Amino acid sequence: MRIQCSWLREFVNVPGTPESLARTMSARGFAVEGIQRLGDDDAVLDFEVTANRPDCLSMVGMAREVATAYELPLQLPAEAGRPLADARHDRLAPIDVAIDSPDLCSRYVGAVADVAVAPSPDWMQARLKAAGVRPLSNVVDVTNYVLLELGQPMHAFDFSKLSGAAIRVRRAQAGESLRTLDGQSRELSPEMLVIADAERATAIAGVMGGADSEVAPATNTIVLESAYFDPRSVRRTSRTLALRTEASTRFERGADPGLAGTAMRRALELLEAIGAGQGRGAIVDCYPRRHSPLRVHLARGRIAGLLGATLPDADVRRILVSLGFALVDAGDGWDVEVPTRRVDAVRDVDLIEEIARHYGFDRLPVTFPALSSAPRPIDPRIVRTRHLRTVLTAEGFHEAVTFGFVAQAAAAPFTTDADVVAIANPLSETFAVLRPSALPGLIAAVAHNRHREQRDIRLFEIGARFSRASGEQLAVACVWTGAAAPMHWAGGARDVDLFDMKGVVERVCEAAGAPIDSTTPCGESWLVPGRAAEVHARKTRVGVLGQLSSEVASAHGLPADPVYVAEIDLDALERIGRSGHVRVEPLPKYPSVTRDISVLVDDTLAAADVRQTIRRAAPSTLVRVVEFDRYQGKGVPDFKVSLSLRLTFRSNDRTLTDAEVQESMEQVLSALSTHHGAVQR
Repeated sequence: MRIQCSWLREFVNVPGTPESLARTMSARGFAVEGIQRLGDDDAVLDFEVTANRPDCLSMVGMAREVATAYELPLQLPAEAGRPLADARHDRLAPIDVAIDSPDLCSRYVGAVADVAVAPSPDWMQARLKAAGVRPLSNVVDVTNYVLLELGQPMHAFDFSKLSGAAIRVRRAQAGESLRTLDGQSRELSPEMLVIADAERATAIAGVMGGADSEVAPATNTIVLESAYFDPRSVRRTSRTLALRTEASTRFERGADPGLAGTAMRRALELLEAIGAGQGRGAIVDCYPRRHSPLRVHLARGRIAGLLGATLPDADVRRILVSLGFALVDAGDGWDVEVPTRRVDAVRDVDLIEEIARHYGFDRLPVTFPALSSAPRPIDPRIVRTRHLRTVLTAEGFHEAVTFGFVAQAAAAPFTTDADVVAIANPLSETFAVLRPSALPGLIAAVAHNRHREQRDIRLFEIGARFSRASGEQLAVACVWTGAAAPMHWAGGARDVDLFDMKGVVERVCEAAGAPIDSTTPCGESWLVPGRAAEVHARKTRVGVLGQLSSEVASAHGLPADPVYVAEIDLDALERIGRSGHVRVEPLPKYPSVTRDISVLVDDTLAAADVRQTIRRAAPSTLVRVVEFDRYQGKGVPDFKVSLSLRLTFRSNDRTLTDAEVQESMEQVLSALSTHHGAVQR
């Protein structure tokens, strides 16, 4: 909202410079986007008004805030004493007004005026230009002036271009169209509200007028409109037609139904004051659904409880009365009548916010809130995700936060058309569906960095994924491309491979309390066959890992370097994860004994199967099995592989003898020979 200081001073005699005014209002929650000097004693301040404060989209609205901030009186524009005639009973009214859809238009005020169209005075044009509005003619400029001054959108029709002396507020008819003031013909639907004469639509209610009834230089009689339209209806119509105007901006946020008559009187007064015209007859006020002011109880204890301080009653009353609220004493506080323009004030906390803003947040003491009960325990899922962030950061990954909406093409590899969750009204095709996986956003982030000469990239994200079959699930996704480790003088660099990513997944599952049991081949189409695996923990599939397929990588513009990805279902880990008990074992008192073996097995045999066979055959003294070499080549038969393993034995109550260890090794070798045909080398 652009506020001209000289215009503002007509309502409140604010002292100081424009810069000091900007600082004062910034402390009250109104950010100043810029200051434009218009001379030594005048300037335009561009205030950012939040969507919940449509009452401040006017000079009077901002003046009321300024008057409260400076504790000064507010001088409102004088109203002419024109009567408001009830449209249902006044047969002598200059125009007949009927509202067919009172649910979308609860009040419509109309008036007829004889005018002489000409340029508006220089002072009016200057104020409109300072506010960013282009002057057109005295009649149109008056409606824009009232819009800026009071915040009430208005419109003027050429009376001679209307069919009959009648205004009808109705829904559009199926197939009806209207050429608006911007020269475009727009198709209307029955969900839209229009202003019509006896035969056709002449304006889109709350959005824009029609070109066929536009005020022209030859116009000598006009019909002025000042109304209240349902915010949701205006918002839907504006978005459907992709037509946003100053009027729709105010109506869709919530105009003041009590302001329509005041604005009409002000417009007629301005027409007369600048010699543009003269009102004819009474103002017609069709008001089928009256808006009663909301009443909210405000308790002193509630103020002190939320602000942490007991404020003087005089300050509470001064602030609220200055802002236009009416107070009545009510024992422990006040019963407050909320003006109809304040659509944001519906609860006592809203009133307390107003008090705190103008009392000054800097004047409130720094205190902890009083607690009547112990706080609820923190959600275990929050603790878990924090721990996982720590673990993945320690692994060298950076956390990314991507959108939950993705394009249909980005989601396609990770789901089926039947399972995808589409957005009914997407902002664009880029955000057409809910992501079925947390990976599409991370892959796009990798592509973004690769296009900027970044090669070594490790990213992770913890977030929701969506499907029609499973609903919303929490998952952690990782992507890794480039070097497996930073360059070091002691050894050469190598690129990341499948087993590096597998190690990260193992670390995540261990941190979640569900270590990996096994990995099996994975058939996901978006992973490279033979370089993809399903991850199982406690016999439950909890995720996948592997190399991203070239088709998906190419679709994101990634180069040929391999990109390894993984996605783990955190909800599944939660279901099978650790119980509430943590097992702690003492450090071993007795030494361990290690034995190495090398066996020839089929090259298609998984190392996990070999480890599982060893653990089943060995006694409980076997504490660790790890592979340390795999060899194929000279001396090894075709389709065979030499697998070397190191077995560690230890007892908790004694030192093992060589005979005990040797017996265990013989049991292991026998089991390997029986189950896998293994031959010791």
